[in-house]
Amino acid sequence: MTSETVDSLGAKPVYRAVKTSRLYELIVQQVEESILKGQLKPGDQLPAERDLAQRFGVSRTAVREAVKALREKGLVEAYSGRGTFVTDGTSHAIRHSLDLLIRINQQEGWTHLAELRYILEPEIAALAAPRIEEQLLSTMREAVAAMERSLHDPEAYVEADLDFHLALAEAAGNPLVLSLLDSIVGLLREQRSRIFNVEGGPERGQFHHKRILAAVEGRNAEAARETMRDHLQQVLADSDVAVKDNSQSKLPHN
Repeated sequence: MTSETVDSLGAKPVYRAVKTSRLYELIVQQVEESILKGQLKPGDQLPAERDLAQRFGVSRTAVREAVKALREKGLVEAYSGRGTFVTDGTSHAIRHSLDLLIRINQQEGWTHLAELRYILEPEIAALAAPRIEEQLLSTMREAVAAMERSLHDPEAYVEADLDFHLALAEAAGNPLVLSLLDSIVGLLREQRSRIFNVEGGPERGQFHHKRILAAVEGRNAEAARETMRDHLQQVLADSDVAVKDNSQSKLPHN
């Protein structure tokens, strides 16, 4: 993913102030046109919310609604602490298909998601270890620190957990890998929320995150692969517990 913002793209997108009762729709239209014309490319970062509001001559609320709509269209993705980036447009369709597959049979679906992660993420970690740049290492360190502070705060813990794993996917340097992880980020968020409620789940997860971080800091691909495997075995086990707990909670009580 490039670190370029639209500010650094020269005379590319030029936005017009909008005046209508549905301001956010015209913002969406202008950004979408810039993407379709190739003025904004996958990986380009949108300006900050305040800057966009000034450029369009609208409130930050309108910009926020526009970004939400663009995310729903699969055209941008927002990363906590890093900003909003243009996607390649394919993750939205993948996200919808995988989300449907999980929810048709939830009892098996969450186990299947954990197994998918076990197949993918150890190799992502191995690719990332020798390639990662300091900025993404800092993101991983900050995520671990945030999880440590949030062992009793599910929302903050889960968002930091996502930041940790998405930083690894970005560090792998393969846009297909990042697009695939982006496509299941909503499912990953829900899976992590379920696991958080398993007794000892956050503490076990944090133990493994620290080991993965140490391996990546050491640029050790094999250690990164093995520590990620250990972590995902824990995720798979905790997912099974969460599924059973959820099933039992739905049983009728005499």
